[in-house]
Amino acid sequence: MAENIAAAVNWLAPDYWEIQTNDGIFHGADGNFRDVRVSLVQEEDGGVTVRAQADRPLSSIRLRWNCEDLIRGKKIFGDAWERGYGDMEWTGVSAARILPWYFLVLSEKESQVLGIGVKVRPKSFCFWQADTSGISLYMDVRCGGEGVELSGRTLSVCTVVSRVYAGLSAMEAGRDFCRVMCPDPILPGTPVYGSNNWYYAYGNSSQEAILQDTDLLAQLTRGNGNRPYMVIDDGWQKERIPGGAYIGGPWREGNSRFPDMKGLAGEIKKRGAIPGIWLRPLLNDAPEIPADWKLSCRDCLDPTVPDALAFVMEDIRTLCENGYRLIKHDFSTFDLTGKWGFEMHPLVTDGTWHFADRGRTTAEAVTGLYEGILQAAAPYGALILGCNTVGHLGAGLMHLDRVGDDTSGIGWERTRAVGVNTLAFRLMQHGTFFDADADCVGITGKIAWEQNRQWAEVIARSGTALFLSVKPGVLTGDQMRELSQIMAMAARGEHHAVPLDWTDNTCPDLWQDGDETVRYHWYPAGGVSFAPDRNLYTARLTDY
Repeated sequence: MAENIAAAVNWLAPDYWEIQTNDGIFHGADGNFRDVRVSLVQEEDGGVTVRAQADRPLSSIRLRWNCEDLIRGKKIFGDAWERGYGDMEWTGVSAARILPWYFLVLSEKESQVLGIGVKVRPKSFCFWQADTSGISLYMDVRCGGEGVELSGRTLSVCTVVSRVYAGLSAMEAGRDFCRVMCPDPILPGTPVYGSNNWYYAYGNSSQEAILQDTDLLAQLTRGNGNRPYMVIDDGWQKERIPGGAYIGGPWREGNSRFPDMKGLAGEIKKRGAIPGIWLRPLLNDAPEIPADWKLSCRDCLDPTVPDALAFVMEDIRTLCENGYRLIKHDFSTFDLTGKWGFEMHPLVTDGTWHFADRGRTTAEAVTGLYEGILQAAAPYGALILGCNTVGHLGAGLMHLDRVGDDTSGIGWERTRAVGVNTLAFRLMQHGTFFDADADCVGITGKIAWEQNRQWAEVIARSGTALFLSVKPGVLTGDQMRELSQIMAMAARGEHHAVPLDWTDNTCPDLWQDGDETVRYHWYPAGGVSFAPDRNLYTARLTDY
């Protein structure tokens, strides 16, 4: 592998250009196609920015660099579109593999790691494709499912960056490359940890239950100078019925089980915790919302409509004014695109729909929502935790990110497969893009204590955000003592364990914590559980 990536790849001189508009696909040796002009500009920091102008609707740009054998015989790691779904791993070369946002190439023989990607908050959804003949970058600049109408505007599509690291571990190189892609993260001032009621309540909760959870949290964190967060998850909002299908707003008042949301925040604070709350900002059937504030293809708010975004921001301000200092916003990727991350192959959305503002790309619509939420919460000093968010678009606009799909309070296999994988493979983003949240420890009595204890411990040792979901009455005295020690570790944030075997194991069980190597035992006596009658979205045994 070349010591200087520029010796192998000249980002300013692609060997192949492809542009797609509503009129078809055009390809050639440069970026000039009728009234479409794509150019590459060298930045002072070494990055190369792709810029586009078009007098007709523009859908995508694809660039190809021929670099024979650059990655042959090496391992490749690619990121995910939004959350990890238990499918992140290092593999050999696969030309069919989609590599969203960035990828790493590991040459164990040469003790080198190559990072190639785009800087955070691009104005397009970008994925890479790599094979033994070269590297391609695909940039989706559509507005929803149709071409964006730039109308004379020059679009800075993305900025390509690359680095070669010698003598560093894959994790160390990955962390540094994340810093290259994100020079401006916003991070919490202290380690974030606490309780979230979802994985035992699953929406069936009440004001009294939350205060009971807060009392338990206070017991588990007694003596910790860094106070924990008590996060109220789904179930509090006005129209939420336990067991009901609707999980949207209005978001400015609670239901009969949560009659005083401001008073509840005050009680949580009195008990020694910091109040936090969950919402799904784009699903809202408040009667004052007109139909033209919503997407044409889904019953969700369109953030490119200024009044709709202002309404979301007022929801956030109301929660903050009620005393909540961690705002967890959820479902926005699905609500905007109609797809979960594991379905975005290769495109993040389908159909012939578009946002109200046809001059903004889907990526710009997403970042516009994140910017609005952050702006609304900032005067109150509230932390923003994104869930079902696009981390590469949210870096610098959220303090924490739920970097993986849901764990479980019911079945261990889901937590093992998704949680451990997410923690290991997204750990490089912790402290570089945002603080990472690999999701909760669901303690309900349905999962063996030893498995949940290990899951809680490895999160605390990693230094990432730790949230517990503890069903009242299930913890023994010994378990309380063990969990208190783990919560104290999370509160201090002094540990920074990393996986040792993540380049060879999708569920790493060897973790290095300072001078100590810790071995975890993730698999029960019977091995992996799976559901034989379930259609899987990946070729993996799983029970979820």
